[in-house]
Amino acid sequence: MQSKGELVRVEKQIDGVLYREEEISEKVRELAKLIENDYKNLDQILVVGVLKGANIFMGDLIRRINLTLEIDFIAVSSYGASTESSGVVRILKDLDVDIEGKHVLIVEDIVDTGLTLQYLTDILKRRKAASLKICTLLDKPSRRKCDLSIDYVGYEIPDRFIVGYGIDYAEKYRNLPYIATIEE
Repeated sequence: MQSKGELVRVEKQIDGVLYREEEISEKVRELAKLIENDYKNLDQILVVGVLKGANIFMGDLIRRINLTLEIDFIAVSSYGASTESSGVVRILKDLDVDIEGKHVLIVEDIVDTGLTLQYLTDILKRRKAASLKICTLLDKPSRRKCDLSIDYVGYEIPDRFIVGYGIDYAEKYRNLPYIATIEE
């Protein structure tokens, strides 16, 4: 029995599946082909994954890109344990490599308000990359709060909180092989 004032732990529940594992796999193949075509005349690209959410998507994506590439990761936070972006972006882990003169492809799991990605692209542009493009699996343009150009988009999704395929709610549900909505 819970004592008065004790916090009640409430887990979010899966509401419905938006994209099955097979659908995601096919979309990743399509994105990889587009990227491969756009970068085919370059010696090498640097693929930068935005942790933690993009790690699964990025792993699947780079295995399907038949080009010479290098990878690195950056970790930023604007959510914490909430389902709403705070708008305050913090770099939790910076890149390990110098990007000056390199062709950089940022891989993100989901673009919501765009504020985090805008902040990140501003930082990377100041580091003098030869080029900078963005690839996201999921895009919520209805929530956008800034002007942001995304070069490769897997799916445009409705304004619902989603989990799975690397995307979490309070660090849970990342391991789901599909993308689902959760009760809000």
